[in-house]
Amino acid sequence: MNMLARTPNAIEAAGRPRAITHSTRGRSHGPIVRLVSPSDVGELIKPFVFLDYFEADPAQAPAFGFHPHSGIATLTLLLNGQLWYEETTGVKGVIAPGGIEWMRAGGGVWHTGGAVGTERIKGYQLWVALPADLENGLPHSQYLGSDEFQSHGPARIILGRHGNAASKVAAPETMNYLDVRLKAGERWRYEPPRDHTVAWIAVHQGSVTTPVQVTKGDIAVFEESNSAIEFEAHGDAGFILGSAVKHPHDLVLGYYSVHTNSDALKRGEANIARIGRQLIAEGRLTPG
Repeated sequence: MNMLARTPNAIEAAGRPRAITHSTRGRSHGPIVRLVSPSDVGELIKPFVFLDYFEADPAQAPAFGFHPHSGIATLTLLLNGQLWYEETTGVKGVIAPGGIEWMRAGGGVWHTGGAVGTERIKGYQLWVALPADLENGLPHSQYLGSDEFQSHGPARIILGRHGNAASKVAAPETMNYLDVRLKAGERWRYEPPRDHTVAWIAVHQGSVTTPVQVTKGDIAVFEESNSAIEFEAHGDAGFILGSAVKHPHDLVLGYYSVHTNSDALKRGEANIARIGRQLIAEGRLTPG
């Protein structure tokens, strides 16, 4: 039989594990590790175009002054500790452990935030490139506590749906984002939806084999395929998993923005500049 002629489904049936094609530990900036940027790994796993991991005691955690976004949604998943937030939409509050901030920036939003309380903070901030019909649309935010998420097996469904569980977050339906916890020696098999050819994991506790070992601090990108992914935990393990239909557009980048074309970027940047001037006029932002 000609091996080169075999389809991905035939390869899966033959039992070949879904391969990891790229892995990295990112670049550290104090308590923040940049795992994905739109100009590097984001090209491989779009619509997931940016991912930061953060872990710090509140006294050492950086404060994030007002900064803008357009063309994307940001999702902050807080695994430990507390974070305060405020948006130019008027929304503000505190994210508790296990909670999330979903901010669909669309045509433009500024936000700020930082650590509060005494517990060590730990979590991820993800950027999702929005489809063309949403990238310059009205902003929309959701803030959900840990008890507002459903689980299927060891996976808590942050975005999308898996098995009989679904997220309340109003994200594009073409992606899943899961918070997975496995006990030592536990095995788990993820069956992605049919068109989810993009898949990756980032490990924040312990290590898993899938099929090679991925340890705390790593992000691993799987080959583009519809094949299932199998995991085995070495010690108690925690990781996030993203899968999606691949974003069909080139990534057109601004400093805090990602759009599908240059005209959309110009509209987004013009709007966030307008909001910035308003913040300066209100004394909430220093010019510069």
